[in-house]
Amino acid sequence: MAARSALAILAALSLAIGGCASQEQPATQPSPGGSATSGTTIKEGLKIAFLPKQVNNPYFDTSDNKGGKPAVEEFKGAYSQTGPSEASPSAQVSYINTLSQQGTDVIVVSANDKDAICGALTEARQAGAKVVTYDSDTNPTCRDLFINQASAEGIAASQIKLISDAVGPDGGEIAILSATANATNQNAWIEMMKTELGKPEYAKLKLVTTVYGDDDDQKSFQEAQGLLASYPNLKGIISPTTVGVAAAARYLSGSEYKGKVQLTGLGTPNQMRAYVKDDTVKSFALWNPADLGYLAAYAGAALASGLITGKEGETFTAGKLGEYTVGKDGTVLLGDPFVFDKGNIDTFDF
Repeated sequence: MAARSALAILAALSLAIGGCASQEQPATQPSPGGSATSGTTIKEGLKIAFLPKQVNNPYFDTSDNKGGKPAVEEFKGAYSQTGPSEASPSAQVSYINTLSQQGTDVIVVSANDKDAICGALTEARQAGAKVVTYDSDTNPTCRDLFINQASAEGIAASQIKLISDAVGPDGGEIAILSATANATNQNAWIEMMKTELGKPEYAKLKLVTTVYGDDDDQKSFQEAQGLLASYPNLKGIISPTTVGVAAAARYLSGSEYKGKVQLTGLGTPNQMRAYVKDDTVKSFALWNPADLGYLAAYAGAALASGLITGKEGETFTAGKLGEYTVGKDGTVLLGDPFVFDKGNIDTFDF
């Protein structure tokens, strides 16, 4: 899929958040690039279950309930969300087993660990379920498709540019506040950030450490506090996780470091609005999580309906988002990250 312009992303964001499922399109999806031939429309009555890293997380509430659910309603399936209250690799296994036993047609899962849930997912697939990962992938052998919110390269490039712009031309020490140590997406982005920091334009930035808040608000807050205690010359923090960046912003906004230590990351407008407006954070980035869940639901339905098999080159239509192509290793790319700042943040509500 061709990359969207910033204007197109803005339109998609506003549309998805403001109206969710108001622009239903026929679920007719030819697949000229693949071998699936069992039908041309999505089956009605498919049971689509979303299994996020953790429930009651604002990011996944948006991706699942404001994105996945409207999509499932459009093609007349049965939507559900289930999962652990803490982002633990082992905690997702029992939920996968239960969904498989319930005869779920599609399990849409964001993995807390790329290998820990593979056994359960393999058994679910053998029992007839299609498995779509989103946000954070498993080993490719454990699922049918991965819906990637943005490329690791794109996320890394945006994060390093944002912290560089915020810190200024003199550079200095920076740190990363991540989610869990085993999170597939986080680790991929961090490795790419390290590569990005090797470019000449970022020579004055020095990554001193990476710490982990486990996508827990209080632990992330404490880790942010600990960074400043351990590195008194720290100039910036990157937190590529919605829980971590909001917790770090809360700490900085009430500390002596406000305005002295810069912060960026991946967050939602509703979480970060107050911190952008009080100048704790200059800018941050994210894709539209509602679109991510919406795309994952349609991809899963296309699989379960026999319209695609997950092979590279196959195409399918994801409702109002249009046509997507399956890439290498069964990956479907949503698009590029979008930057939020004081000038545009009030335009969005999620």
